[in-house]
Amino acid sequence: MASGSDRNPIIIGGLPSQVPDFDPEETQEWLDSLDAAVDERGRERARYLMLRLIERAREKRVAVPEMRSSDYVNTIATKDEPFFPGNEEIERKVLNATRWNAAVMVSRAQRPGIGVGGHIATFASSASLYDVGFNHFFRGKDEGDGGDQIFFQGHASPGVYARAFLLDRLSEAQLDAFRQEKSKAPNGLSSYPHPRLMPDFWEFPTVSMGLGPLGAIYQARMNRYMEARGIADTSKSHVWAYLGDGEMDEPESLGQLSIAAREGLDNLTFVVNCNLQRLDGPVRGNGKIMQELESQFRGAGWNVIKLVWDRSWDPLLAQDRDGILVNKLNSTPDGQFQTYATETGSYIREHFFGDDQRLRAMVENMTDDQILHLGRGGHDHKKIYAAYAAAKAHKGQPTVILAQTVKGWTLGPNFEGRNATHQMKKLTVADLKGFRDRLHLPIPDKDLEDGLPPYYHPGRNSEEIQYMHDRRKGLGGYVPTRVVRAEPLQLPDDKAYAGAKKGSGQQKIATTMAFVRVLKDLMRDKEIGKRFVPIAPDEYRTFGMDAFFPSAKIYNPLGQQYESVDRELLLAYKESPTGQMLHDGITEAGCTASLIAAGSAYATHGEPLIPVYVFYSMFGFQRTGDQFWQMADQLARGFVLGATAGRTTLTGEGLQHADGHSQLLASTNPACVAYDPAYGYEIAHIVKDGLRRMYGENAEDIFYYLTVYNEPIQHPAEPADADVEGILKGLHRIKAGEKGEHAARILASGVAVPWAVEAQQILADDWNVKADVWSATSWNELRRDAVEIEEHNLLHPEEEQRVPYVTQKLQGAEGPTIAVSDWMRAVPDQIARWVPGTYQSLGADGFGFADTRGAARRFFHIDPQSIVLGVLTELAKEGKVDRSLLKQAIDRYQLLDVTAADAGEAGGDA
Repeated sequence: MASGSDRNPIIIGGLPSQVPDFDPEETQEWLDSLDAAVDERGRERARYLMLRLIERAREKRVAVPEMRSSDYVNTIATKDEPFFPGNEEIERKVLNATRWNAAVMVSRAQRPGIGVGGHIATFASSASLYDVGFNHFFRGKDEGDGGDQIFFQGHASPGVYARAFLLDRLSEAQLDAFRQEKSKAPNGLSSYPHPRLMPDFWEFPTVSMGLGPLGAIYQARMNRYMEARGIADTSKSHVWAYLGDGEMDEPESLGQLSIAAREGLDNLTFVVNCNLQRLDGPVRGNGKIMQELESQFRGAGWNVIKLVWDRSWDPLLAQDRDGILVNKLNSTPDGQFQTYATETGSYIREHFFGDDQRLRAMVENMTDDQILHLGRGGHDHKKIYAAYAAAKAHKGQPTVILAQTVKGWTLGPNFEGRNATHQMKKLTVADLKGFRDRLHLPIPDKDLEDGLPPYYHPGRNSEEIQYMHDRRKGLGGYVPTRVVRAEPLQLPDDKAYAGAKKGSGQQKIATTMAFVRVLKDLMRDKEIGKRFVPIAPDEYRTFGMDAFFPSAKIYNPLGQQYESVDRELLLAYKESPTGQMLHDGITEAGCTASLIAAGSAYATHGEPLIPVYVFYSMFGFQRTGDQFWQMADQLARGFVLGATAGRTTLTGEGLQHADGHSQLLASTNPACVAYDPAYGYEIAHIVKDGLRRMYGENAEDIFYYLTVYNEPIQHPAEPADADVEGILKGLHRIKAGEKGEHAARILASGVAVPWAVEAQQILADDWNVKADVWSATSWNELRRDAVEIEEHNLLHPEEEQRVPYVTQKLQGAEGPTIAVSDWMRAVPDQIARWVPGTYQSLGADGFGFADTRGAARRFFHIDPQSIVLGVLTELAKEGKVDRSLLKQAIDRYQLLDVTAADAGEAGGDA
């Protein structure tokens, strides 16, 4: 195989290289010029000339390959930096006070008897990055729009609180209640950005690493979506995401960069705080994380601005005619730079500048102290301002600013750049004194030596505090601030749900299709129809939602610039700049981020959206459960549909597609209202009530999870005496037993309800048992009700004891209760302790597998005949029937032989 210059690849850097040379003589002249530059002026000069040519070529719109990374210097040249409009001296004083209060707040929270800790090193490194944003860029909401959306780095929350304290947004009592939300209520401050815990302050939960960058991308996209569809004017909103370089290890941090570039989200800026450290050590000790990230972002199509060095480096770089300094910066690994951050000026002189005479000459007139204070760009307000201004001005691409800082900056030699600094929470008296002196704060020694260190406030009428207020007024108000301006929606009346309540007649449809029909009718509503946001990960056709393509269309800011292969079909794939459907590709994480952004639009922009996210249920709570927790924290609302639910319904797909536990996972999320409906009329009532609870008067900060199935069944019409309260609370009787000597109850949910009805008939015909069939629309809500009542009874023993709803519904009936579902037994077992009498659950415990539905259900012992055995077993325990009947039933129905089971209904994706 040829190598190096011997190879002649067809493509270099994405451009064809084997094209005819129509003017070889001119080509040779250019090559000779390059050779001459190398021979006469050296490789570094030739390199500089080539870079300038590439720059000019791009200015002239000549297509040239992207460089993966550039030199380890600032992207914005000193000569190109804009005028800094702020008062740098005042901003330094403000920042020093903020730094002090952030560190003192955490240190006081670590006092004996409290010890709740906190993190101070992250904000110490990023304080200037935030301060420039607060003073010059972050737009508030006072102008009546959504302002800017700022995703603060979770561990930097102490700094945000400290600044809010200076602005009288938080009191000293609140700072002292950091991480003591209950014991110091109502003054408690949450550890990190948690909107659910501080709903008037924080907007976006970000401390679960990787979800901040993912959420920011889809928030910026949602802003464009809302504007394109005429729902809100988001043209002034800019999304800022503050991230850590170690955080970029998370797959979610980088996994969706391409969509931001593909859709030209120039309303988005990432600021990556490159302090070169993770929690325990360097991010890339032997490498260079800024160079690595530059390559990744450039490759994904982002505009990259590197902010590496502060202004003290400018004179040195200006005299670097041979490129020796740049080469040294390029070749020094991050681990060594971290060592320089903890060493003396003499050490840096010897080890960084000392191995080359030209480098030594550059700093021969500098003192060791001056060398020590050659700083990093993320601490220089003017450099930061230049980077932010360039990011805001850049069009057509999202921008990432890679800003180098020192973790623990200004906190003193025990903190700065140390591997353990992330976990250090307590400042000693010596640390405090050194920190105070570094910040030039007028705090006497005695205040640091006696008791807890004090907070510092320069006074409400001081120059710096007035400056802070003036800057925020000029930018539209204080941030972070969460405001809910949305009005309740005018919701549809019962007519919108009439179709679902009629049933399916002789037609068999899956509950997925029953829901889709309800959704289609709701999207036609003149008042709220446009507010629905269907979301799916490349599975609309699987769920029978391709019928929406012609009318709702798929959102694509570029429209559809090709002829669809299925354009002749009635349900052809159609994209539009004003499309309503979000088709996010094969990414459940991306879809969930869209869900969260849409579901919180009522607060972010004051305009409610109703997201409806439909996915393979196995790939919901299991794959993106962290994001559903984020959704709850962000107080987002909407509908989540776990389609193809159940462990035995998705025949042929096997283990990793067979969901028998998402309902259990959903039960762990306090904001999730989960249902497992069986029939269309149940779905209609659940959806109607969900709209009322989430978008009507006194709207609740919850979201709905419905598991629906792909197995076609006949849906009965809603009975005249339908127990709507029971449907919504989680349990209603759908068919009373008509004949039989012995009584029993079968509780079933979802796709198991038809099995229960069949079992009811077998019990009556073959075993003289009269069994009532109940639809358990929500095991989770029944348990939630019971737990709340038990807690009330525990704390109010003097009052009349309340009774859980499930107990009320089943009280007084004779016989045992059998619960069955296509879920693992732990799902129906949630209510066992509150069910009167004996109780047994049947479920699909274990891994799923590929087979017919009938064989799978026989294997798990949840098919109709197994339900019959379960009822007889409990009756035998009560002495109502002879135990010999159990073996008879097993033999009669061949319950130990999966091949003896009816194969069941085949097919039926939706």
